[in-house]
Amino acid sequence: MNVKSALKGQYHASLKMLRQCIENCPSEVWLAGTHPRSYWRIAYHALFYAHLYAMPTHEHFVAWEKTRKDVDCLWESPPVVEPYSQSDLLEYLDFIDRQIDKWVDALNLESSETGFPWYKNMTKLDHQIMSLRHIQGHVGQLSELLMAHEIDTDWVGMSR
Repeated sequence: MNVKSALKGQYHASLKMLRQCIENCPSEVWLAGTHPRSYWRIAYHALFYAHLYAMPTHEHFVAWEKTRKDVDCLWESPPVVEPYSQSDLLEYLDFIDRQIDKWVDALNLESSETGFPWYKNMTKLDHQIMSLRHIQGHVGQLSELLMAHEIDTDWVGMSR
């Protein structure tokens, strides 16, 4: 069994599901939500952490060219900023999707550390599985918001 191949397939599947949430979101829902948990910000947060956690360590992370300070934050009181557009976040998603295979290949899944000091006592493989759960958790949130507006998304079990 090839664990990296499985991780890549699940990352691509999660990103396809997140893509549906971004593409199918009406503009009134895109901007809706109580700060800082607006729809667009949840979508950005999921993408930002998918990108960050695909790195070997936090020091390897190079931010997306359109990244703005503190926009990834869904807690406390981050600044209110101009929302990213759906096309901006689809661009970010495409960037991640194109790179994810290379990023996963660069990971040492045998490592006893995550490479992220805020996650202690966790292996790199556990961290990758947690990252996938994180994406899907937010896909679930966004899907539920769409369902409340009678918009369905499709389940993607695996993607290569």
